[in-house]
Amino acid sequence: MHLPKQVKLVEVGPRDGLQNENTFIPTEIKIELIERLAATGLSSIELTSLVSPRWIPQLADHAEVIQQTQRLPDVEYSVLVPNQQGYDQALALGVSQFAVFTAASDSFCRKNINCSLAESLERYQSIVKDAKQKNFRVRGYISCALGCPYEGEISPKAVLNVAEALLAMGCDELSIGDTIGVGTPGKVKTLLKTLLDAGIDKKILAVHFHDTYGQALANIYLALELGISIVDTSVAGLGGCPYAKGASGNVATEDVLYMLQGLGIETGVDLDALLEVDAFICQHLKKPSRSKVALARAAQ
Repeated sequence: MHLPKQVKLVEVGPRDGLQNENTFIPTEIKIELIERLAATGLSSIELTSLVSPRWIPQLADHAEVIQQTQRLPDVEYSVLVPNQQGYDQALALGVSQFAVFTAASDSFCRKNINCSLAESLERYQSIVKDAKQKNFRVRGYISCALGCPYEGEISPKAVLNVAEALLAMGCDELSIGDTIGVGTPGKVKTLLKTLLDAGIDKKILAVHFHDTYGQALANIYLALELGISIVDTSVAGLGGCPYAKGASGNVATEDVLYMLQGLGIETGVDLDALLEVDAFICQHLKKPSRSKVALARAAQ
């Protein structure tokens, strides 16, 4: 097995990382965070989600964030759309990169997006079809791919079924998410090999790990060995899981970048610049970074 020569980091901090923060973060801080992240060399950033402010108050300023962010021409800026209404709003705001979100667990779907797994897939059919007709890019998220807070272990076959449904709709990329961070390299290998052996192209698969049990980097390395070259990360390890006590949220972009640099894998991202962004957002949040690299550098 050969490691990829280049990896695309998908920065989800501005959306997945910030959405669990209880204190509202000023719009200008969110915009500065995004613009600083883009300046580090990151090529893909998730801006926000067009979800109802009733469900996620932190992202109530999604329209302002989308409209006011100064964009670099070589960076992908995507938004998450939970339903037709969100998609229509995003179109009106000029968005051309979308993500849709479902789960491998029916219970999680019902708790998280208020519909069954089957209903979520049906809901996205028209959205993805319309986006593809407009030549827009669509990413599909599959959460709880390695475990669910309500159903426990999830079978690889269940994940495959959802993956094939999203691909049949026309999704360009699939992000396989360990939402509660319970995955281990052995389970990750079994899951990813199930998807790859079924004929899903490794080039369109991304991995999205939470570091609840400290397994994220090991799981990412295993994915790299299988040829996966897209990794979701969050600056400063921002984010968290409300379903698992002690969950430490998304794997930190800085820690993944440090590992990739040590492996000689190209990302185009400047680690020192990224650490400055880490310090910026953590100072505003009045919280320590969850990045091991940031903590080690700060101690030097």
